[in-house]
Amino acid sequence: MASGYGLAGGPSRCFPFWQELLACYVVNTDADDMSGGKKCLPVLEDYYECLHHKKEAARTRALQHAYRRAEAAHPRENAPKAGTIRNLGLLGKEEDTKSVLSATKK
Repeated sequence: MASGYGLAGGPSRCFPFWQELLACYVVNTDADDMSGGKKCLPVLEDYYECLHHKKEAARTRALQHAYRRAEAAHPRENAPKAGTIRNLGLLGKEEDTKSVLSATKK
């Protein structure tokens, strides 16, 4: 949260990353020379990731895409047809219901 406090009143989830970033800047820079701040880029990247979760979201999207691609490459063998699924529970279609239910129990 913007106030620096988390939802439960303690420090926010990214506060340790912020402290680490400040410590890096204090150690690597001084009032006259700010070039040492380049050493803090990995720490700054960690802090931004904590705030925005961009890398985590990209990784999740990539995993979901790979899973969908794998599912499309290997469709289910005994999947019921759309017409069979529509018939489930309707009067006069008990045979279809029994055949689908027996196929799913295997």
